Amino acid sequence: QVQLVESGGGPVQAGGSLRLSCAASGRTFSSYVMGWFRQAPGKEREFVAGISRSGRTADYADSLKNRFTISRDNARNTVNLQMNSLKPEDTAVYYCASALQDLGRRAEEYIYWGQGTRVTVSS
Repeated sequence: QVQLVESGGGPVQAGGSLRLSCAASGRTFSSYVMGWFRQAPGKEREFVAGISRSGRTADYADSLKNRFTISRDNARNTVNLQMNSLKPEDTAVYYCASALQDLGRRAEEYIYWGQGTRVTVSS
C-alpha cells in the first residue's frame, strides 16, 4: 500500500506563490505516475498536473501550464507542485495521487490519493 501526505497549503494573496509537497511512503515510488488534482467547493475534482515515472515528462491542464510546475524526486519519494501568480480561482483543496497506467488526466486512472491540502487565494 502507498500512503500519500500533502503539505504546503495555506492562505496566500493573489499574485503570490506556494510550493506544495507530497510525501509518499512505500518501496516502489518510482513505479508510479504521480499527479496533482484539485477540487473547489461545489465543483468536480479536476486535473492539475502529472509527471512520468522518471520525472522527464510532465503534463498540465491547459489553463495552468504557464503558472504551475510539477516535479518529483524519486530518491526522496516526493512530488512537488510549484504554483506561481496565484489567482482567487485557484482556491481549492489540492490532492496528490498515484497511478500505474501511463501518464493521464483522468482521476479514475489514479489508485492512491492523499487527504489533500487546502489553498486559499485572497484578492
